[in-house]
Amino acid sequence: MISMVIKKGDKVKVEYTGMLEDGTVFDSSEKHGKPLEFEVGAGLVMPGFEKAVTGMKKGEEKEITLQPADAYGEHKPEFVKKMPKDQLPKDKEIKVGMFLVMALPNGMKLPAKIVDISDTEVSIDLNPPLAGKVLKFKLKVVDITA
Repeated sequence: MISMVIKKGDKVKVEYTGMLEDGTVFDSSEKHGKPLEFEVGAGLVMPGFEKAVTGMKKGEEKEITLQPADAYGEHKPEFVKKMPKDQLPKDKEIKVGMFLVMALPNGMKLPAKIVDISDTEVSIDLNPPLAGKVLKFKLKVVDITA
């Protein structure tokens, strides 16, 4: 039997652990109770993650380090926005570091981190929480289907 090598268009199942540079685990397939399943080349996962599994075989393991450009991108200051404090829900005490879920006009929901609060305004950061960070992953390919 010939071992299949992952290529664009294959559907793969990958067990993974994602860590920050200091070793803090931010996500894992174990946490979700199942491997990550995606089609290679469909753009559903980070570019660096997709590139890393391409060429791997079933059962193969690998450790990778992704720079921000291959992961969630750089932190963009223009994604930090100010909004009037009175537009926020009144039933919750708001604090710096809290996350809000913002509804976009197209219906998508986006997490926004509160980064500053004044008497009248709140500054929210719409960057992905892991933007600008170097990410490390341990990967193991558990299944490949063409």
